[in-house]
Amino acid sequence: MTSVLEPLQRALVGVVGKERVLTDPGDRHVYGYDNSRKHHSPDAVVFALTEDEVRDIVAVCRAHKTPLIARGRGTGTAGAAVPVRGGVVLSLERMRRIITVDPDNRLMRVEPGVTNQEVQRAAAAHGFFWAPDPTSAAYCSVGGNIAVNSAGPRAVKYGTVRENTLGLRAVTGRGEAIRTGVDTTKGAVGYDLTRLLIGSEGTLAIITQATLKLTPQSTARRTLRAIYDDMHHAAAAVSRIMAQPVTPCALEFLDGAAIAMVPDFHKTLPAHTGALLLIEVDGPEAAMDEAVAAVSAAARGAGLLELAAATSAGEAQALWAVRKALSPALRTLAPNKLNEDVVVPVSRIPELVAGLAALSRRFGIPIVNFGHAGNGNIHVNMLYDSQNAQQERQARPCLSEVFDLVLRLDGTLSGEHGVGMEKRDYVARAIDAPTLALMRAIKAQFDPDAILNPDKLFPLIS
Repeated sequence: MTSVLEPLQRALVGVVGKERVLTDPGDRHVYGYDNSRKHHSPDAVVFALTEDEVRDIVAVCRAHKTPLIARGRGTGTAGAAVPVRGGVVLSLERMRRIITVDPDNRLMRVEPGVTNQEVQRAAAAHGFFWAPDPTSAAYCSVGGNIAVNSAGPRAVKYGTVRENTLGLRAVTGRGEAIRTGVDTTKGAVGYDLTRLLIGSEGTLAIITQATLKLTPQSTARRTLRAIYDDMHHAAAAVSRIMAQPVTPCALEFLDGAAIAMVPDFHKTLPAHTGALLLIEVDGPEAAMDEAVAAVSAAARGAGLLELAAATSAGEAQALWAVRKALSPALRTLAPNKLNEDVVVPVSRIPELVAGLAALSRRFGIPIVNFGHAGNGNIHVNMLYDSQNAQQERQARPCLSEVFDLVLRLDGTLSGEHGVGMEKRDYVARAIDAPTLALMRAIKAQFDPDAILNPDKLFPLIS
């Protein structure tokens, strides 16, 4: 650390001790990036173990007018955890207690560093689950899930973090500990600050504890695979499935290009496969046959090549393994890919798919699409090659038109990845000026010195 930063270093050591403050450049480097692969080194990294320590760390950073970026496991893809102005990264990965599991009241209290998978295991021991189930569940933290309102396939039936979090404890940019929400499934006293903090990417307050709403596990589950000759017919089938009374607990979409990313899987499909739907229904065993029949009837239609149910739990797991392997496979194939999780109304998925195909042709950039079709949340992967001068020039203009297309279809720019740095400069297209001004005013109330995760969420003011 330079001499300018030494007082800050000493103050942080005074809060947590020398062993929990990292100042060596090599140690700091690791905490300067997330899964967006953008990188800026922080000036220091500090590990908190308690809410009181978080409060004191905020007070130190406020006194030194130093940016403070809360970090979970760094699995986010939008650059929300990247310390763009340096400052202090506050790692919450060691706040890992599952405080209580209360099956009688269908809730669980956890600290932010607990992983999603650890929550699921603790809940499953009592016959419950927490609805958010992102692909990175084995590693991502609950705090990170809350920060970007992460979801996953089950959101189509069970909702996102916002629908499955009853309350929070957090420390604002003023250094004040607050409690939001209730321990009950109903509550109508005051503003809903819980939902406000969820998805705020650490710009308003630092989450120190969460009360999660648990859902009973279903007694039965069936997995179906519907194969279509092209992605337009598959998209039309999604609209039909979501318009009938049985709501799937997952409805995933893979276009032909995505399927081709997994050659061993592709070989098992009919010739001329252009798209695939992975459909899962759950509920009481007695209702399964009727539910499967209803969903299957909706899935049938123009372009259907094959509709089949997994015959065993192992076969179902294999289908899901293919879906979950896609994003890492694409990252390996195209390290410079732009991965956007746009959302449109389900009925407009066919228009989105057609528009993306047109943009891919016009800009000469391969676009691979997959994702959570049941709620219109499609992961649009632009596989440009940064070593190809033309693609490098065209990538950002193409992305800009992808966002314009989504907004014309009454959609939104992100469903679960958040805004971070990646989408910050496009937000003004989606949110009008008076609403943005109100959001900035809310930020100023929580964080008057603007130390919490600066340069995220909102377009920069020149």
